[in-house]
Amino acid sequence: MSTARQGPLLLGVRHHGPGSARAVRAALDAARPAAVLIEGPPEGDALLALAADPGMRPPVALLAHAADDPGRAAFWPLADFSPEWVAIRWAQEAGVPVRFMDLPAAHSLAATGEADDAEPDAVRLDPLAVLAGTAGYDDPERWWEDVVEHRGTGGAGEEALGAFEALGEAMEALREAYGDGGHRRDLVREAYMRQRMRAARREFGDGYAVVCGAWHVPALRTRTTVAADRALLTGLPKVKVETTWVPWTHRRLARAGGYGAGITSPGWYAHLFAARDRPVERWLTKVAGLLREEDRQVSSAHVIEAVRLAETLAAMRGRPLPGLTETLEAVRAVMCDGSDVPLALIEDRLVVGDVLGEVPDAAPVVPLQRDLTRQQRSLRLKAEAQERELELDLRKDTDAAKSLLLHRLRLLGVDWGTPTASRSSTGTFRETWRLRWQPELSVRVAEAGIWGTTVLAAATARAEADAAAAGELGEVTALAEQCLLAGLSEALPAVLRALADRAALDTDVARLAKALPALARSLRYGDVRGTDATALGAVAAGLAERICVALPPACAAGLDADAAAELRGHIDGVHTAVGLLADADDGLRARWSEVLRKLADRDTVPGAIRGRAARLLLDDGRLEAEETARLMGLALSPAAPPADAAGWIEGFAGGSSGGGTLLVHDDRLLGLIDTWLVGVPERAFTDVLPLLRRTFGAYEPGVRRTLGELVRRGPGGPAAAQSAGGAPEGFAPELDRERADAVTELVRMLLASPDGVAAA
Repeated sequence: MSTARQGPLLLGVRHHGPGSARAVRAALDAARPAAVLIEGPPEGDALLALAADPGMRPPVALLAHAADDPGRAAFWPLADFSPEWVAIRWAQEAGVPVRFMDLPAAHSLAATGEADDAEPDAVRLDPLAVLAGTAGYDDPERWWEDVVEHRGTGGAGEEALGAFEALGEAMEALREAYGDGGHRRDLVREAYMRQRMRAARREFGDGYAVVCGAWHVPALRTRTTVAADRALLTGLPKVKVETTWVPWTHRRLARAGGYGAGITSPGWYAHLFAARDRPVERWLTKVAGLLREEDRQVSSAHVIEAVRLAETLAAMRGRPLPGLTETLEAVRAVMCDGSDVPLALIEDRLVVGDVLGEVPDAAPVVPLQRDLTRQQRSLRLKAEAQERELELDLRKDTDAAKSLLLHRLRLLGVDWGTPTASRSSTGTFRETWRLRWQPELSVRVAEAGIWGTTVLAAATARAEADAAAAGELGEVTALAEQCLLAGLSEALPAVLRALADRAALDTDVARLAKALPALARSLRYGDVRGTDATALGAVAAGLAERICVALPPACAAGLDADAAAELRGHIDGVHTAVGLLADADDGLRARWSEVLRKLADRDTVPGAIRGRAARLLLDDGRLEAEETARLMGLALSPAAPPADAAGWIEGFAGGSSGGGTLLVHDDRLLGLIDTWLVGVPERAFTDVLPLLRRTFGAYEPGVRRTLGELVRRGPGGPAAAQSAGGAPEGFAPELDRERADAVTELVRMLLASPDGVAAA
């Protein structure tokens, strides 16, 4: 096959290949074409000039989305080492026209969501895998590195042109053997590319260059008629699209990030493209620097030894240069002491990386994005690809404004930040966020643009629409909480109307109980943030009253174990909510205590709920110790079914409620449980054992050890440890109030936050 071909210069590349990028630059320098066509949507032609803007820093992506449906979008990512980006910048520096030539996004986005156009049984061909297998390689990435990335094809123009010609011939052989390789959509794309090439020929003759995926080169060389190509393009669906540049990340270039034309090691490829000489030595120096930052002892001697080992491995394997495989094996052996733990950090930070690109302010954006960018700058909230934690003190104006922005974005579906538990404080004036900007959030911002031109206006409109569309009470209460967190006072009236309507119609006590905690938190957050949440008070009080009336009958309706466990969880939530609402309604706590007393006394109520009600009353000081012992004795009597009795124990002493500590210090309750447990019939014991194990297994090891020691002392359990004075060992017969009061101030200090404000 002849290496000399007539017509335009066709440069078949691998997307995001540094070797291809160097070769493209060398070939263009040698050929000096009059124009350059790039694989990409023609709608982006008007944005190509921005590539020369000093504010444009790859990786970036050309974003196209349907004007009436921003969620229908597509990206064309470009990095410094992408051949297409190199060709764009070469054309701009050379002063020659550069244009995109792929199928318009108006057609490709209109086809999004349609059935796959491949044959049902077709297997999509991976050209690199076939070529690698033909050459005796089992890893296409390693083959590509050996034949392209490590061959230095960018050193001379003639060498680069020869490499492109050889790769084109290989792809031509594949197309002859496999046809479209299962990529039926490519036939339409290639028909449009040929149309663009015909237009370029009329304008520039054959003196233009084409930079496209190597797979397309044979199809672009094929002579077809205009009529045949038009037939493939006739009747394609079409939508109106908008385009812009958005920042991209190396992580999103990786295949693991979900990008179809991605690569496995963008950080490594970026290094190969930037390092003009001694790439392995420079790479291992970077690795050593990262490990030193992580307090690992890595010296220059380690770097030298790792370089030697990598080169030795490459020589043994017949590779022109050490590849990523050899360098990582050398790093593991020399710098990581054979451990994969620090190696995983290297792969994450350097092999992939979190480099985030930048786009200039001149890039077109939706008004909402412009307002978001303004607020980010004003609040000094920089969008970063690497995850980081942000601690906010809501008493400070700037931190409060950051919190409002992040909560408003979450309501709009732009999850830039995720709330997380704070390690430094439990006070309600503190918030901790985990921030990470991902390129897809640009699409979310574009989608949210339909709600308004500013973040505040858009979040308000979205909240009002969500309130009207909510189908359950819990959805509206959660939305009310979001509105307070986001400071959306204008949306609250619509949310409250929806809340009152849903609450009036809902008769399911479980849903009512599930909704109340969110309302109680909303009232509390409103107080902490200075937001007027008084309108929620009446709704919350009415909801609490309905729960107090409906809960006892609901708990006595023959619940099974799962339903009882679910309702028990709701009772815990309501109890916490009543504690938050009690300041606004002095009688609410008393009414709720009456409900708990009814639940604790009725033998028709499942044991798990009776036990939990008794425990909540005891903790609130509304149940005497003698009465508690009486209730436990009834629940654990021989007449009680073992499963119900075990459920009572779990409700009373299970979970994270401190039940173990209570049993350690109350010998009567522990003795009752011990006596019941010894008397459980053998057959029933097998049934109740999982429940008991779940109850006592949740205790701290020290508590379990102490309980075991108390029970081991023999008959009577803790009672055997009493002193001659009649009190348990280590305790006086009566409470010494003066000594007890002396620790009050210390306990108050222990329960306070670091800033002196009582903890939540």
